[in-house]
Amino acid sequence: MNQTSRTRPAARAIVWHRAAWFESFQFVVLFGLLLALTVHGAQSMEYQWKWDKVPKYIYRVIDGELIWGPLMKGVFVTIDIAWKAGILAMLIGLATALLRLSGSIVGAALAWVYIEVIRNTPILVQVLVFYFIIAAVLGIPREWAGILCLAFYEGAFTAEIIRGAIVAVPKGQREASQSLGFSTVDMYRDIILPQAVPLMLPPLGGIVVNLVKHSAIVSVIAVFDLTTQARTVVSDTFMAFEIWLTTAALYLVMTISLSLVVAWLERRYKVH
Repeated sequence: MNQTSRTRPAARAIVWHRAAWFESFQFVVLFGLLLALTVHGAQSMEYQWKWDKVPKYIYRVIDGELIWGPLMKGVFVTIDIAWKAGILAMLIGLATALLRLSGSIVGAALAWVYIEVIRNTPILVQVLVFYFIIAAVLGIPREWAGILCLAFYEGAFTAEIIRGAIVAVPKGQREASQSLGFSTVDMYRDIILPQAVPLMLPPLGGIVVNLVKHSAIVSVIAVFDLTTQARTVVSDTFMAFEIWLTTAALYLVMTISLSLVVAWLERRYKVH
């Protein structure tokens, strides 16, 4: 038996373990185990399932009119918070990254302090600081206090992603643009950032997904997002298992949808 024939079974084994159907099978098994664990826990507590009462907390149809339940109203608030915080986080991240690359000692120091403070303090503490101190002093509504907190929190991570992508663009591109008389603004707008965007898309996709998940933190300042609405429904109905599992499913739908959009953008702007 030659060397090629001996390596073929091993190669097939590697391909088999990486096959999409096998990964899907693993996911199904894991989900099944989690579901079985949940059911077993509910049975041990003699919990009485009330899934038939869950739909009205998502939507109702009265006289032909669709009326959203509290959970869907919370979803809309969560989406609103996430997209506003996302746009602000991108702007804050871009400005911070450019400050770190500007060559200005003061600008780079301010950017570094901001990033280190945000990355090394708990987001729960940050949202409380924004609400009880910054928002109280400036008269900002609680929802915007939560949005700004999320924006500055994710903006710190976004800044490092953008900075890394810009640094990854070959230096020759900068030298060529400067030799052609491009201003700094034109160089970044027309030369550097278009080449850096494909490099930063995958990690920025993770930032966007994290925004949806981290938005649940605004529930501590009584913003009526999905988590707050779910907590209210649970306190009124005592249907903890059904409502929290439904809430998790709604978050999953939002994050998977965003992940699919990000994956499409990655394929569209893939670096060749």
